[in-house]
Amino acid sequence: MNRFSPQAKPSPIVIIAEAGVNHNGQLALARQLVEAAAEAGADAVKFQTFRTEQLVSRQAPKAAYQRARTDPNASQFDMIQQLELDHENHAILRDHCRKCGIAFLSTPFDALSLDFLVNDMHLEVLKISSGEVTNGPFLVRVGATQCRIILSTGMSTLGEVEEALGALAFGLLQVEDSPSRAGFAAAFASPKGQEALARQVTLLHCTTEYPTAFADVNLRAMDTLRQAFGLPVGFSDHTAGIVIPIAAAARGAVVIEKHFTLDRSLPGPDHQASLEPDELTRMVEAIRQVEIALGHGCKIPVEAELANRVVARKSLIATAPIDKGERFTVDNLGVKRPGSGISPMEYWNWLGRVAGRGYLLDECMDREDLS
Repeated sequence: MNRFSPQAKPSPIVIIAEAGVNHNGQLALARQLVEAAAEAGADAVKFQTFRTEQLVSRQAPKAAYQRARTDPNASQFDMIQQLELDHENHAILRDHCRKCGIAFLSTPFDALSLDFLVNDMHLEVLKISSGEVTNGPFLVRVGATQCRIILSTGMSTLGEVEEALGALAFGLLQVEDSPSRAGFAAAFASPKGQEALARQVTLLHCTTEYPTAFADVNLRAMDTLRQAFGLPVGFSDHTAGIVIPIAAAARGAVVIEKHFTLDRSLPGPDHQASLEPDELTRMVEAIRQVEIALGHGCKIPVEAELANRVVARKSLIATAPIDKGERFTVDNLGVKRPGSGISPMEYWNWLGRVAGRGYLLDECMDREDLS
């Protein structure tokens, strides 16, 4: 997908429609999610790739929002196991994405799933979830793939993000030493490490709560990440509605990720915090409008403004009849529309000069008189 280039520049903004596990483990529903994301105009549709036994222990608790939206008596292990897609279904979805003209992405949650996405699915871009920011062994392995990496940073401090980037740099550089925090710090600080990160990594600001309250979004953290690490920064959104991702686009996000579902009333942990297809379409349309409006950044008049300058600006005007040889004074020289004559910025240069010809009331000053 040509548009999927988050490293390139702030525009175009890459929009990732996060299907996640909203397929409820059903291939048919997953295929419909692909079609809805493509119809909405998203650049990529993203799923989640995991093996439950590799991801979560049987004793792991569920989050409060997961307990509220799924069987409270089922464990996190049981809930997640029902949401797995096998490898064959991944390949089917990838091919369906190609048919629909949208990129296939997925987030690996364990080493086996990572290897599958890279070696079997041949993905060139990996989205890494916020939960892996402190997972050093996994991050080193992700870096070693040499894929482009989109890293969400929910629940993280700036120091934790830096250490995660160090682990990725360690893997990207394929350092032969045994991984260690000291090795990560050295890789992060090295010129080659910084070059590799700049080439391969995009950060996403994120708040890991479903849904996220507006007061907890903190969009200014995007600026902090950009300033701290000099990397492209985007936004992974978990708020209700479409206002915040649009605001993130206006604030310079190069990637926007948003959960969506076919129906918020479906059972499952993430449906209620997701957009429905019509909302996703409106979000994409609004972001594209913002993208156009962001422009090139140079403060110059656009072509459409030029004709209006004559109407809206003002010129030096005779506020009383002036005879040839008469001096220009505050009593006979003023400023009025239109803006087709001498700029009012020259007002003081004209005061005290002698008129080279006569002027009628409201007549614009002659440029030759200033010579």
